[in-house]
Amino acid sequence: MSPSLPPLASDAHSVVALNERSREIFKHIVDAFVETGEPVGSRTIARKLNGSLSPATIRNVMSDLELSGLLYAPHTSAGRLPTDVGLRMFVSGLLQMGGLDTDERQAIEAHCQAAGRSVEEVLTQATSMLSGLSQCASLVLAPKMESPLKHIEFVSLKPGRALVVMVSESGVVENRLVEVPPDLPVSALIEAGNYLSARLAGKTLVEARGDILNEIENRRAQLDELTAKVVQAGLATRTGGSANDGSLIIKGQAHLLNNITALEDLSRIRSLFSALETREHMLRLVDLVGHADGVQIFIGAQNELFGMAGCSMVVAPFVNAREQIVGAIGIVGPTRINYARIIPMVDYTAKLVSRTLGQ
Repeated sequence: MSPSLPPLASDAHSVVALNERSREIFKHIVDAFVETGEPVGSRTIARKLNGSLSPATIRNVMSDLELSGLLYAPHTSAGRLPTDVGLRMFVSGLLQMGGLDTDERQAIEAHCQAAGRSVEEVLTQATSMLSGLSQCASLVLAPKMESPLKHIEFVSLKPGRALVVMVSESGVVENRLVEVPPDLPVSALIEAGNYLSARLAGKTLVEARGDILNEIENRRAQLDELTAKVVQAGLATRTGGSANDGSLIIKGQAHLLNNITALEDLSRIRSLFSALETREHMLRLVDLVGHADGVQIFIGAQNELFGMAGCSMVVAPFVNAREQIVGAIGIVGPTRINYARIIPMVDYTAKLVSRTLGQ
């Protein structure tokens, strides 16, 4: 089933009312742009319409579309290209949504299966799969949103180092390295894990931290000094600031670079990926996606981050077992991506990831 596409996020542009002739010509221009990326002239459109309209009539319609801000001429030739506003209007109201074939659905399902894999591995596989099917760059934005933990344990790695394994009620597994006393016995790690797990029922580490530290400080906890230090190290993995920044997985950047035509384009694409990897931009994008249902499309200058690179992003949120949005998955590509194919692809993948997290 094709996703129900919500209106694109508003950027204060007005939707232009088009008559049937203008809609038909505009649609052919956008279709040709998606296919070739080249300016489209009136004679090309006339051939597509099998001569039902003369090139002169089509040129007049194209001029009207240009005055309406839906088309522009990249140079002095007669060819026209859709503007970002034109593309957004096309996707919002004129796009005929495609569907996924059986092979594509099976490929997505195979990569999103969670059997024997961590959530991070599932997300990485899903991102690689999206990149391969779409021939675009793909990404997963997964902020470390606090959720109650149902289990925590410590695994000794070597003297002075241990791994904290935290399993949330939403099914997310996190591993963190911590420093511990070098002479720490394994029994202290086990005791520290049992102590924290028993006190985290229905709580996050942030919520339980104050009570646990107060209990240790006032010596009400039946812990020896070494075990208490392990507990404090475990608390610091989630409440120290940077652990909550989130994560970003990007695959297939080479696909995006294959579409560039000039050195300045290369510079803009590199700047885009650099910006995406900053906490500020990553969380801002997840926030944008999290305030609306279903697939979201950001085209060109509609978002300053993608406008500077001449790119579009098609992205959808995924949720945990509690129906809480915990991240987003999607693709980044040139503004002439095949929206009719990629929108249902992203939508289906996000729903499968949500189902995986809910298991």
